Amino acid sequence: MKDVLREIGMIARALDSISNIEFKEYDLTKGQYLYLVRICENPGIIQEKLAEMIKVDRTTASRAIGKLEINGFIDKRDDKNNQKIKKLYPTEKGENVYPFIKKENDYSNMKALVGFSESEIEIISNLLQRVRKNIEIDWEYVKKGNKRNY
Repeated sequence: MKDVLREIGMIARALDSISNIEFKEYDLTKGQYLYLVRICENPGIIQEKLAEMIKVDRTTASRAIGKLEINGFIDKRDDKNNQKIKKLYPTEKGENVYPFIKKENDYSNMKALVGFSESEIEIISNLLQRVRKNIEIDWEYVKKGNKRNY
């Protein structure tokens, strides 16, 4: 069997490394840009949904969100109906950086797909979504404290 996940991992690490270098001038490090993009695209999202969207545990999300708040990229606001819930919103600083992050993502996406036809892009997109959905099943299972049986 081909080791597809190794290829996906190399791609993800290369792009993450590029982004961490290029976003350093904006004081965004260690993948914080992923959180900021999702908050900009989903203002008012709660931390738990954000962690689920990015596929990280709550502790990792909490740490990144805390740093984004300290650095002035996001605000936490109380929910009107439930004071225990904190909603996440981009600040003006966060909104100002978002277009650059989006532009970098679009550029990386374009570079990754050079030489692919529209139909090939559609196929690879659909296949990767299927892979993600397969992995999400185990992610949910393990996240709940279960062990996978190899």
